[in-house]
Amino acid sequence: SFAIMDYFVEQGGTFLDTADAYGVGATESVVGRWLKARRNRDNIVLATKVFHPMGSGPNDGGLSRTHILRAVEASLLRLQTDVIDLYQVHRWDPTVPIEETIGALDDLVRQGKVRYVGCSNVRAYQLQYCLDYARAHAMAPFVSLQPLYNALNRLIEAELLPLCGEQGIGVMSYNPLAGGMLTGKYRRNEPLPRGSRLEAFSFYHDRYYTDQALEIVGGFLQEASRRSVSPAQLALAWVLAEPRISSPILGARSIDQIKDSLKGAEIHLTAEERAGIPAVQAAHWVGEDPVDGK
Repeated sequence: SFAIMDYFVEQGGTFLDTADAYGVGATESVVGRWLKARRNRDNIVLATKVFHPMGSGPNDGGLSRTHILRAVEASLLRLQTDVIDLYQVHRWDPTVPIEETIGALDDLVRQGKVRYVGCSNVRAYQLQYCLDYARAHAMAPFVSLQPLYNALNRLIEAELLPLCGEQGIGVMSYNPLAGGMLTGKYRRNEPLPRGSRLEAFSFYHDRYYTDQALEIVGGFLQEASRRSVSPAQLALAWVLAEPRISSPILGARSIDQIKDSLKGAEIHLTAEERAGIPAVQAAHWVGEDPVDGK
């Protein structure tokens, strides 16, 4: 992990996104140890998220004031920092009044423990309500959205991207490789690779492994070959070609993976070129809905 992050910053990377739920705190701890070892905290825009259960108690998850205040202290400790640059709600919590959640987040900004707040996995009407409430009460508004977005899932093009563009909300989309589908490592009627996301996580399998997706992926791989680029590079370039995307989020397991993916940032697709690359129809997706799903 240290080697991957070292390479990332050597290439000019400055933004690291994690969440307390990743490894039940383990990922934040790794990032925290790396920041301390490299003494580069001031050069990194550090983002993490809150929502998922971190224990078995009734207040160990969700977006209640109690959990948020406890969770941020735990994240600060694991990340070995006194402030989080971007603190994001990981998803919508229908069991807690959003006014309570926004109030708790605003307190964290005022206390200097968090610089900005954002959200992930929400619908357009939910984001709009949060923005309206925060601004009406002079509270810290969400400045960013972290949604799922790739050539196999374009749902955010219907309402979320127009809203973010109009409101000046930064969009850091995740899953640009569609859980590895767009790399071509999953083949029809063949066993899933051991340790792969689709093999390890059932919700990834349900989200992406469909006949429609496999057909699109086949054409996508042909287009990558025609351009003499790797499928991962083309997948990243496709996301970057959407002007309302601030930055896609990469998850790399090795130096080779991140080297390959980052080359996609050097590919600049015109709107016409992007439209010619095989992808699901605009504002549609295949498989499970990522907001209602896990």
